[in-house]
Amino acid sequence: MEILPPENNNNKSQFVGLDDLNTNEKITHAVYLLHALALFNGLTAIIAVVLNYIRRDEVKGTYLESHFTWQIQTFWKGFIICVIGVVLIPAFGLGLLILFLGSIWYIIRIAKGWLKLFDKKPIENPSKFI
Repeated sequence: MEILPPENNNNKSQFVGLDDLNTNEKITHAVYLLHALALFNGLTAIIAVVLNYIRRDEVKGTYLESHFTWQIQTFWKGFIICVIGVVLIPAFGLGLLILFLGSIWYIIRIAKGWLKLFDKKPIENPSKFI
């Protein structure tokens, strides 16, 4: 059974078709997978964040919206940590420590978000650092 908005209602946040939700859940899982793979290949994180931005409007008003915000912020905060780490590598290896700690932070964010998604729960305060 599918729940659809009235024909003349353009507000997607009031009603979400079950097929749309299932598709967006699958995309959200795929984005977490792409983020996890980014630990070995940074390119997949770029693909992940592009998917987030493309599909962001479709998840507004659902519990997936918090996951998209979490994933987007994980990308940008991780990117900033990487830039700072790379710039500071010549500074007595401080950059390597930043990159190492940043990787641990990244893994924690992916795991925390993905576990919430498996439970079909939103992320409370997706702007939080951890």
